[in-house]
Amino acid sequence: MLGFKEERNLKMAETMEMDDKPSKGKNTVFSTSNNEPKSVPWVEKFRPQSLDDVAAHRDIVETIDRLASSNRLPHLLLYGPPGTGKTSTILALARKLYGTQMNNMVLELNASDDRGIDVVRQQIQDFASTQSISFGAKSAVKLILLDEADAMTKDAQFALRRVIEKYTRNTRFALICNNVNKVIPALQSRCTRFRFAPLDAVHVSERLKHVIEAERLDVPEGGLKALVQLSNGDMRKALNILQSTHMASQLITEEAVYLCTGNPLPKDIEQISYWLLNEPFAISCKRISDIKTIKGLALVDIVREVTMFVFKIKMPADVRVQLINEMADIEYRLTFGCNDKLQLGSLIAAFTRARAALVAAAK
Repeated sequence: MLGFKEERNLKMAETMEMDDKPSKGKNTVFSTSNNEPKSVPWVEKFRPQSLDDVAAHRDIVETIDRLASSNRLPHLLLYGPPGTGKTSTILALARKLYGTQMNNMVLELNASDDRGIDVVRQQIQDFASTQSISFGAKSAVKLILLDEADAMTKDAQFALRRVIEKYTRNTRFALICNNVNKVIPALQSRCTRFRFAPLDAVHVSERLKHVIEAERLDVPEGGLKALVQLSNGDMRKALNILQSTHMASQLITEEAVYLCTGNPLPKDIEQISYWLLNEPFAISCKRISDIKTIKGLALVDIVREVTMFVFKIKMPADVRVQLINEMADIEYRLTFGCNDKLQLGSLIAAFTRARAALVAAAK
């Protein structure tokens, strides 16, 4: 028989041994944390952390950097297509200005947040009106970042213009949008505007090469060219296509990129264009319908790619204008959900008329 003290000490020893043993739950947590970087999308993983890392628009980046360095940063309005580096530039600037105090000195609001007049009057005004105490930050001026400002209601924009004027002594506003026409003129006039154009193919290619090297991917020249072509100057889109193709195939070839995105291959477009320009109506209709079914192509994608191919073909200007005009009408009708078979017939008919005009011009 054990005494009370001996029994208690024995139980305590057993408890300590159990605590020392790694439980299954703890192992699971550690393994998840180790694999966490792999689960981060490449768009966020390779987002520029400093102004030097921004892929393009060096003139705009350097201008903003000079203004911030000389403590003359104005209110900013950055606009342009998606994936051109607007948000990345502002976040990189904020890191340079505030360092570790960024969370205290920057208020970031996105279109996913409620951004009506109440948010402007309460959240934004409360943040702007409080005096900033910057511990170690290079700038004492706070920054309010309004991403996708064109999604704000008109009432909120009218309320914001007064807030910008009232608290301009200790706060700077950075508005980011895709469509500048949806921002009221009163806000535009209070900001310095910078337009971020779609990225050049050279800049997209350089950044993709950096990611390919960092991730040790196998990407031939044709695959890289396909990525650049499909991105249309959108760096975010290029990285998303690269990552999704890598998940589907170890070798990122041109064909793998097009198959992953569902876009028709250039050789398929050449084949379809050949049928449209040379084959009779019934044969063209059957062959294009067959290739659509086999390869799972959408007619609207075929029309868009064939339109670009038409610009490469040598033909009289009046014939080209008529053909492009008719194809534009077909694409417009397809976006409204018109019948695919009817629109395919309309496409073949347009090329049949263009072919007749080419024959007549040759005579």
